Amino acid sequence: MESLENQIALSTCCCSHNFKDGYAMLEWIEKIGFKKVELSHGIPINLAPGILKAVQDGVISVVSVHNFCPLPIGINSPMPNLFKPTSRNKAEVILWKRYTEETIKFAKSVLAEKVVMHSGSAWFFFGSPVPRLYKWINDSSIQFQELARDSDYIAIRDKVIGKIKRSSTKRYDSLESNFKYISDFAKTHSIILGIENREGLSELPLDQDHVEFVKKFSHKDPIRYWHDTGHAEIKSLYGLLDHEDRLSKLKDYTTGFHIHDVSDSGEDHQEVGTGIIDFEMLSRYMDPSKHSLILELSPTLSLDAILRSRDYVRKLI
Repeated sequence: MESLENQIALSTCCCSHNFKDGYAMLEWIEKIGFKKVELSHGIPINLAPGILKAVQDGVISVVSVHNFCPLPIGINSPMPNLFKPTSRNKAEVILWKRYTEETIKFAKSVLAEKVVMHSGSAWFFFGSPVPRLYKWINDSSIQFQELARDSDYIAIRDKVIGKIKRSSTKRYDSLESNFKYISDFAKTHSIILGIENREGLSELPLDQDHVEFVKKFSHKDPIRYWHDTGHAEIKSLYGLLDHEDRLSKLKDYTTGFHIHDVSDSGEDHQEVGTGIIDFEMLSRYMDPSKHSLILELSPTLSLDAILRSRDYVRKLI
């Protein structure tokens, strides 16, 4: 039986920028005490050969890969939304399919079983209303944790979300069609696709639609739900979802977790146990025998903070 400590993986998002060789990166992650890793969406193509060699040599086990990985040629920083499955531009959709297929094939080559997916966004002809909401929040004196109880905030939030909802309606058909296409491709490679909940207000599926969208797909399809703890908490602070309710409704569809904390000012990817997330509640929905548990931490955190986060999660589960 594998130890709980060894079942917790580390996302390369906290360190990939420090390395020019993929082998050295995975060796470093193994040396600090992790047996499993997620290859995040910040992996440039030059790291791929070393990563493949490290996996072949048994340095570490790759649990999951985050689309797009490796990055498209010429892109050297994380851009998971570079191409969107919700686009009406046929050329962009072709590129989304191409690089998502490349990610799935790369996942297969590093012996991973899962790929984490973003799902595009709404589109606005006259510009997104989201910056207006953010400006209102920044200009107000309201604490982040008080937003969901403030009537003035709720009024402007609901107007903005209404505009996003209207702009997203026609995007769902494209999203569903393109996910069906890539689902069939993933199935032929025995890869599970995890639809991640997002922190962006206009990213799809919208919070009010997320549960229904995931459940549209049959269990015969390799499409599941990927729960990001920080993103869900931020949306909870905005009053757009109930964190535990989301976990409960999708518990039979969940395949993995991105685990990180949120500060009282709303900053995510923080050391686990130092912020406002109720991890005792979360632990009731985490099952290491079913779920991939990935620490997704900020590159600004220290090594000690990374290890404390791992130990905190280990004690929880």
